[in-house]
Amino acid sequence: MTFSSMIVDLLGGLFVSVEIFVWTLVLALPFGFFVALGRMSSNLFVAAFFRIFISIVRGTPLMLQIMFVYFAPYFFFEMPLSKYPRILATVIAFAINYSAYFAEIYRGGILSIDGGQREAAKALGMSRAQTFLRIILPQTIKRVIPAVGNEVITLVKDTSLAFTIAVMEMFAIAKQLSSANTSMTPLVAAGVFYYLFNYAVAWTMERIEKHFAYYD
Repeated sequence: MTFSSMIVDLLGGLFVSVEIFVWTLVLALPFGFFVALGRMSSNLFVAAFFRIFISIVRGTPLMLQIMFVYFAPYFFFEMPLSKYPRILATVIAFAINYSAYFAEIYRGGILSIDGGQREAAKALGMSRAQTFLRIILPQTIKRVIPAVGNEVITLVKDTSLAFTIAVMEMFAIAKQLSSANTSMTPLVAAGVFYYLFNYAVAWTMERIEKHFAYYD
């Protein structure tokens, strides 16, 4: 195996890792907000349901969740595994997992807003929806960005867990190449790619955080 062919193989795996990363964020960020609102609902049954959901998701390993999502259709509905794309199962599991963590971050951000601001908005004749969208939400977004950024960086590394169900992302390919060639080079190269991926994500989150700094 030449160095150039190894890099090409790893870049192919990196593309899969990025795909998992992007689709997880696209799904988990808005769904996490929905879960947060459910967790804060005045309806006790709704709040209890989402509290249990968050507890289960945060209390079990992501690796186990990936396996459950992938194998559940087969065991429960006898759906052939060949018709259930591994990448789809991975994205669903990641989205569910990260939505629970994002939900708690959002909830903490919303609760951190001084209640006096709600009272002031009410005195000005603003509806609850207007108060939330114009007063609470912008401040919440600004406050949760650092915590969300930490989770996003963790997600970059967690994409390697997709190898659990044989998704050929970058870590799986690096491990395969390392075993086949009895060399640490593919693993080292994968480590470099993960670092660069993480650096790009961290830089982007820092730019976003500075963009919302006008609320300080």
